[in-house]
Parts: sequence; C-alpha cells; structure tokens
Amino acid sequence: MTIHDVIVLIGLSLFLGWVTRKGQRKNLLLLGSSLVFYWLQPSLPLRYLSFWLPTATFFLVILSWVCTSSYQQRWERETIQTAGFMTLIILMVGLTRYLGLGNLFATLYPPRLLRVVVFLLVTLGVIAILLRKETFSNAALWGLFSFFLLLFVILKTPYFAQMASRMWRYVVDQAPGLARAEDIKWLGFSYLTFRILHTIRDRIKGRLSESSLKEYLIYTLFFPAISAGPIDRIGHFLRELPEDQRSFEKDIIQGGRRLVIGLFKKFVVADTLSMIALGPENVSQIQSTGGAWILLYAFTLQIFFDFSGYTDMAIGLARFMNISLPENFNKPYRRQNLTQFWNNWHMTLTKWIRSYFFYPLTRALRSKGTFSVFGVLLITQISTMMLIGLWHGVSLGFVIWGLWHGIGLLVQNRWSTFFKSRLSKLELPSKLDPWLGGVGTFLTFHYVALGWVWFVTPHLSQGWEVMMWLLGVVS
Repeated sequence: MTIHDVIVLIGLSLFLGWVTRKGQRKNLLLLGSSLVFYWLQPSLPLRYLSFWLPTATFFLVILSWVCTSSYQQRWERETIQTAGFMTLIILMVGLTRYLGLGNLFATLYPPRLLRVVVFLLVTLGVIAILLRKETFSNAALWGLFSFFLLLFVILKTPYFAQMASRMWRYVVDQAPGLARAEDIKWLGFSYLTFRILHTIRDRIKGRLSESSLKEYLIYTLFFPAISAGPIDRIGHFLRELPEDQRSFEKDIIQGGRRLVIGLFKKFVVADTLSMIALGPENVSQIQSTGGAWILLYAFTLQIFFDFSGYTDMAIGLARFMNISLPENFNKPYRRQNLTQFWNNWHMTLTKWIRSYFFYPLTRALRSKGTFSVFGVLLITQISTMMLIGLWHGVSLGFVIWGLWHGIGLLVQNRWSTFFKSRLSKLELPSKLDPWLGGVGTFLTFHYVALGWVWFVTPHLSQGWEVMMWLLGVVS
C-alpha cells in the first residue's frame, strides 16, 4: 500500500464517518468496502484475473454466509436486497470497461460484460439452490472449511501457485511457459480466510453470533483491516456496527492520533530501516559478524514498525467510521519470555490459533490419556508454531521459523516449571527483579531476532550462511 493509497482511504473513511451518521450506515459501509476491495486489488499479469479475484471473493463470502446462517435469515427481505446490491456493484465495476472510467479501477481491466453476466447468473443460481436447503450438516460445513484451506494452501505454496497460473493462462490464451508463483496475488485472502473459517467453526459448535448477509459482508470485507488485519471476531465486530453516542469530532481526534503514529512507523521508520535490513538480496554482501548483526537488528525493528504501523493505520481509519478494531501489538520486544512475546505480537492471530487449534488439540491429546504432560506440550507447541509459520507461506524457511519458536516455547515452559519453585525458596532480594527481568528481555529479544533469519531468507543455504556470520563462525 502506497502513501497515495493511504491518503485516498483517509478521505473515504472521513467521508463515511461523517455521512453514515446521517443514515444508511450499513449500506454505505458495504458499498465503500466493496469498491475499495476492487480498487486495492493489485494488477496481475494474468488477463482479467484482477477483476475476477475480488468478484470471486464476494461469491465465496455469500456462500459462507448461506451455509452458516439460519433458514429464516436467508429468506428475509434484506437478504434479497443485499444480494441485488452486490450484483449491481459487480455490474457497475464491469461497465467501467465501456464507460471510459478505467482510471477509477486502473488495475482491473474487466472482461466483456457478457462474461460477467453469465458468471452472475450461474453464481446466483447456485446461491438460490442453496438457500432452499433448510440446514447444512456438519459434514458439509467441514467440506466448506476444507475448501478454504485448500485454496489457502494453493496460494501459499509456490509450486501449486505456479500451476494455477499456468492453468489460467491456458484458459485465457496466454503463454503458459511464462507462469510464475508470483502471478496470483489475491488481496486480503489470508485474513479473509481466517474470518470465514472462524464463522464456520463457530457454526459447527453452535456458538456463532447471528448476522444478516449485509453485516457478514461488511465484517469480512471491512477495508481498513483487509490487507494486514487485525483478525476481528464477528461477535465483537457486530457490536461495533450500530452507531453509538461518540461524537464525530472525538472519533477524528482518536483515529487521527493512531493514524499519525501508524504513518510515522510505516513510512518513516520502517521504510528507512528497509534500506539496510536483512534480506535475500544482501546476504552475499555480509563481510563481518558486526555487519550481519546490524542487518538483523534493522530487519527485526523494520518488521515490527511496518506491521504495527499498518495496524495503527487500520485502527485509526476504522475509528473515523466509529468502529473499534482489536489491538494487535503491545510492546512485544519488551517482554521477558517467549510466551509473553507471543501474547503481545500479532495478538489476534495468536488468539485465533490458540482458540481453534491449540486448545482443541490439547484437549484431544489429554483425553486420550496416552501422552505425558511433556508429550502434550511437545506436540501442541511445535505443531501450533509450525502452523503459524505455514500461514505466512508454505516453504521450508517458514517451517524452520515455526519450529524455532515451537522449540523455544517448549524449552521456556520447562525451564520456568523447573526453576520457579526453586527460585522462590531462595528468597532473592526484590531489588534483583529488574535485573532478572532485563536479562529475560535481552535473551527473548535476541532469540526472536535470530528466528527472523529463517523468516526472511527464502533458501535454507542463505539462512545457514547468515547464522554462521552471526555466530562468528565465518570469517
């Protein structure tokens, strides 16, 4: 996202924040988020795909709502109106090809209108058939859950992504031999998937908050959070949709403060650090251990200021529209152990993984009674962190990064358990607490920093080379 994009989004957020206080709040939020979803979709070398990916997103979101909503909700008048509203938005964007409005969505280049109409007729037909089904079995919901996971794996795995690009090139008569894994960039799909999977899983468990189709679309497509989070829960988001008594001026002050902080973090600090931060292109330029540490420190700070800066901007833009998004970072590098670090780094992702993977897996293993406490911790900690690694991309580097943190959490847990009671018996003077805390913070920060080596280097050989420089083995 460029500074130009941010300026446009600021203007849109302020406009929506002002106008939605006069009525039509949900309709305007849905319209704004839908159009921004098209507008932010990056330009792709695959013909028409920049138009079809956002359009397919709308269909998948509606499909998910149909499968997770009650039969009564599906046939409410508002549902039909919302489906028609989304159809008009898609047609309107498709018509920009003929109306000389291509500059509004410069990256899209929609296909011929007949193809758009055929797509809409087919998808609306599928939705109409599904609407008649009174209930969806857990097996069907798990099937939908697995479908989203499969799409996620395809997009995150370079080999599968390249194959998908090759297949699309065959369909639209482009050279298949030019296919690359980077050809397919689906705006916000990772965060969108986690929002949808959360609703499917809660529906299976019978604890999903009821929402209209319009509310569900706003929740999944809400534009401040679509590209970099945070990952909100639908129950919390729905409580934010109704207008409360805060004044627009107060929202501008609070949102503006977070926005300025985010802009400074991202475009001043992070972008400056990126010029010297560790990356695959400058590994070969490392000539000393000190130089390697400088590059690593720069990347360690850059990824924090970049990511937390985007979060601050998202929270600020949402505040303009009288919506509070959850916090995502809380001084993670100042924490005294690895558990505290993960409780304060990308907090919404950590809570999501903990709720929908770590806790269920822990309960399942404990119920079997065949695993010791250590065995349960070994399996759950390692698998959880490897899953977080794979969420960033299906590659060996991300797997090693997840394994690095899984092992670190396991060791830290066992260390704390072993020494906690023993240290309490020593009755150390309280004045030593700040020193012990400082040592913990120092060790945690450097363990996390070393882990970023595997995160940022795409090849195992590069990561190993950097590690050797950092440890002073290479000279």
